[in-house]
Amino acid sequence: MTLKGKRILLGITGGIAAYKAAELVRLLKKAGADVRVAMTEAATRFITPVTLQALSGQMVWTDLWDPRVADSMGHIELSRDRDIIVIAPASADFMAKAAHGLADDLLSALCLARRCPLMLVPAMNVEMWENSATQRNVLQLSADEVLFAGPAAGDQACGESGFGRMIEPAAVVGELEAFFGPKPLAGKKVLVTAGPTEEPVDPVRVLTNASSGKMGYAVARAAREAGAEVTLVSGPVALATPAGVSRVDVRTAQEMFEAVKRSVAACDIFISVAAVADYRVKNPSRQKISKRDGKDLSLELEENPDILAWVAGLPKPPFCVGFAAESEMLAQHAAAKRARKKLPLIAANLVQEALGSEQSSIVLIDDRGEHPLGRGAKIELARKLLDHVAGMLAQGK
Repeated sequence: MTLKGKRILLGITGGIAAYKAAELVRLLKKAGADVRVAMTEAATRFITPVTLQALSGQMVWTDLWDPRVADSMGHIELSRDRDIIVIAPASADFMAKAAHGLADDLLSALCLARRCPLMLVPAMNVEMWENSATQRNVLQLSADEVLFAGPAAGDQACGESGFGRMIEPAAVVGELEAFFGPKPLAGKKVLVTAGPTEEPVDPVRVLTNASSGKMGYAVARAAREAGAEVTLVSGPVALATPAGVSRVDVRTAQEMFEAVKRSVAACDIFISVAAVADYRVKNPSRQKISKRDGKDLSLELEENPDILAWVAGLPKPPFCVGFAAESEMLAQHAAAKRARKKLPLIAANLVQEALGSEQSSIVLIDDRGEHPLGRGAKIELARKLLDHVAGMLAQGK
């Protein structure tokens, strides 16, 4: 069991999702973890320290000035022997504190003084999660290599529905198992492309493919979890960079191609998830095309480079993984694409199921045939994909 003997400090902040912390402690203990609990004052309004003490088998900490800790240094001493700090639920207020280095209570001071990784499990109203201030904080925390687990979309206690719901305790345990789990790609360098490209028509209009980038970012995160050194070449998306991943931002297919060419020689694995526009405008207008000027407008297009085919066709290519988003005849079209580009592995999904969604279903196709991964969260599918890649590499495929 990957959590056996792991020393976890579980922080609980104020919010109705605090009730889930009781089940989370139970599951962590069942998995063999040593669990120490610290709570904000607001959290004690939703669930009592007595409950968490009974479940964890340890004293629960709430006070920055607790005299039971030598020299009243609880914000330092309580985390020094921990392998990770997990804040579940993590409120919008607590995330704002963490993003800006505030430390006005025990839990926020613990996080600021930590020497171990920090994982946040957000839980808040959908409008609070989607607020631009919260999203700025998420970007800053991700840049600081803070880990995120969730949030999920669904019905909320306030009666509204959307993103901001805390993921279930079992899913939090799964995130921790992935973090502490085997590193089958340790020592490998992985290059991932993600998101759409935008091809200018004029200064304000573009040709593009619909893509949220979520699958590509999940693959980059899963590769990092598996121990790889990861470079992510990303088209324009509104997503935080996964912790520990090096990100290169591009806009057009040609820019993505150039970025890949700069990095590919040093990589062991290339995973092409990006939805690259197949064509670009040959002579984009330098001025905005007005409606009057654009009546009966025709555009001359030229083909964009096939980045995946170019990489796979190198004299000594890295292990190449392609993605095939199809609207019909999934296996047939994906298998044909794999054969045409001479790829060892391709991941296929139905575009109507995957586009913009947090979940998808994927079928892997290699020389041995089809390997359905089932339906699930994109990060779960990405982990299964990387496990399959690691297995193929181990077998010398």
